[in-house]
Amino acid sequence: MSDNTPRTRRLGLAAALALSAAAACVAVTALQDRPPEKEATAAATPPDNGPGLLSFASPSTPPPNAPAPARNRTVPSGSSPSAPSPSAPESPARPQHTPAGSPSPTAGSPRTTAHGTSVRSVNYPDRYWHVSGGLVKLDPVDSAPGLRAATFTRVKGLADARCYSFVTAGGGYLRHRDFLLRADPDDGSALFRQDATFCPRPSAFSGAVMLESVNYPGRFLRHRNFQLRLDPYQDTGLYRSDAAFRLVDGLA
Repeated sequence: MSDNTPRTRRLGLAAALALSAAAACVAVTALQDRPPEKEATAAATPPDNGPGLLSFASPSTPPPNAPAPARNRTVPSGSSPSAPSPSAPESPARPQHTPAGSPSPTAGSPRTTAHGTSVRSVNYPDRYWHVSGGLVKLDPVDSAPGLRAATFTRVKGLADARCYSFVTAGGGYLRHRDFLLRADPDDGSALFRQDATFCPRPSAFSGAVMLESVNYPGRFLRHRNFQLRLDPYQDTGLYRSDAAFRLVDGLA
């Protein structure tokens, strides 16, 4: 019996080594036989990092409402953020020369008045139209010659019978020339007849009239620096008072 014991041990070790080698071969064969696509899939699948952690395996995507980069922004055609379109300046309103509601001159004015007529200023009631040096001025009058030079005969207008003309004591007419009111003899011309014709218009002052030129509509007789002249209508209180006159009985 003792002669066979070492041999038996050697056979047992050899069998154990053979079994270990066979198990290793089986493991290697199993690894070699694993499908390659499963390994690739496992390698490509990122680990689940859980909520709140960013995955560096996928690129960041801007939110759907994010504005485009500045270099890609475009300005709509016809608009400029720094220079707004200028608005056309408004055109200034044209002044109204003839006061609103002015009626036509009264037809059938008498050829002459029964008495002479003097013309008194509304805002300087102690001053009257007065011929001095060939021009008509607004003066206070107290002498006999002054009273005579401030008294006129009012007749139908030479260019329009509905309007007025004023005859001087010397037989001439009051007419405008260079827009200044003066006394001139009648030269028989159409221009003279127009220059010597003035149409009465309502005034802002009770009992007073404004006198509009027949050949320069919109211009009225008014005093300025006590000189009678023909000026365009101005919508001011001063103009309306300077251009308002009362036709009164002759001073002479």
